[in-house]
Amino acid sequence: MIQKRYVHAVVLFLSVCFFVCSVCVIKTVPDDMDGFGAQEDASFDHLTVAEQALALLPKKLIKVGFVQVGHESDWRIAATKSCKEAFSEENGYELYFVDADNDPKVQVEAVRSFIKEPVDYIVIDPILTTGWTAVLKEAYHAHIPVILLDRTIDCKEQYYAAWFGSDFVREGELAGQWLQNYLNRQDRGAQEIHIVTINGTQGASAQLGRTEGFARYLGKNDNWKLLAQDCGDFTESGGKAVMEAYLKTYSKIDVVVCQNDNEALGACAAMDEADISYGVDGDVIVISFDATKAGLQAVLEGKINADFECNPLSPPYAAEAIRRMEAGEQPEKKHYYLPEECFAAEEDPMVLMVNFESERMITVTEELLDDREY
Repeated sequence: MIQKRYVHAVVLFLSVCFFVCSVCVIKTVPDDMDGFGAQEDASFDHLTVAEQALALLPKKLIKVGFVQVGHESDWRIAATKSCKEAFSEENGYELYFVDADNDPKVQVEAVRSFIKEPVDYIVIDPILTTGWTAVLKEAYHAHIPVILLDRTIDCKEQYYAAWFGSDFVREGELAGQWLQNYLNRQDRGAQEIHIVTINGTQGASAQLGRTEGFARYLGKNDNWKLLAQDCGDFTESGGKAVMEAYLKTYSKIDVVVCQNDNEALGACAAMDEADISYGVDGDVIVISFDATKAGLQAVLEGKINADFECNPLSPPYAAEAIRRMEAGEQPEKKHYYLPEECFAAEEDPMVLMVNFESERMITVTEELLDDREY
């Protein structure tokens, strides 16, 4: 038995010697190697041999489970692309991605599977505001931090670490204020204005917030008549179908408010087929949200009068929050609003003011589109 222990000890000693020698060889990289190697050498100078050996081991990837809404719009596709770039292996992440295809049940099931996996963090872009408390409690008790993106949920704040997204109510208010100012510029401020709305997915926080914000200006302008609001599910086909129904039902429509660009493009297609003029110098004013490249191209072409940005590039903010939590920091607050802008077809863009915050609109140009990230 003693002899065996002696042999094991010798083998272990030789293994350590071999490993230390390997480290020494790596440390003696010639000075004419690339800058990365030289920088790595310098960073080793203050480390013990054991610490140097640990530094040379492969880095552990952070496992992130991401639950996406679906792929229903250009905006959503841009958000997914941003997610896969932010949570790449090069950035230190192992991404588990689920496209729920606009099915809330799939989202909840995906989160439960991530808890069982388990992953280190869960990131959710929720379809609906409701139905999240039970599964987020499960993640909380499993000590898996949850980060929310884009849409908000009805749940106690203790069950998620942070939310990064848009102020949807403010977006709706900005659209309402723009329409009010635009009609005044046209000397139509006192005229009766007939409005139809193509809503996004019912129960989504984007739909609820934009509806609420725009409704505040409906309430301020008694001459604005909301004829109807129906769901287009944030899709081009949905927007087209709803607009076709409106054109058959109402003989006079002055404004169509579309709660995203894809719905707006669908509404424009329906008006084209019905030979209805719209946009700049047209009979129907078109308002949209998201400000994707396709939407802003329609603004440039004069088809959409005004487009209010909803920033899809929230995943990098979530990735940064996770890096900070890995370092022992906690988010300073629960809700973070992303930077966003307002766009118009007018050459003389107006300044909007909501809640004592000013927002100068931006005239869309070819140069702006060329530089656009999404």
